[in-house]
Amino acid sequence: MRVWIDQDLCTGDGLCVDYVPDVFTLLEDGIAYVVDDGKVCNDPGGASQTAGVPSHLEKLVVDASSVCPGECIFVETTEKD
Repeated sequence: MRVWIDQDLCTGDGLCVDYVPDVFTLLEDGIAYVVDDGKVCNDPGGASQTAGVPSHLEKLVVDASSVCPGECIFVETTEKD
């Protein structure tokens, strides 16, 4: 599973960070970004900056996506080998 945030839609509520701080972060601009293996994906953001989601956090990421008031979290599923 991979996840990304459309920063143009983000309202900065930070619910995603409350749900999964290992995958989401808020930066100084007050907007949420995804974190991939400790690196913040914010250049340029959007679909080109996806983060891998550890399997044990997948349900929490889906839950965060469903409660996001900006509806800006996009989850992409990947096929398992």
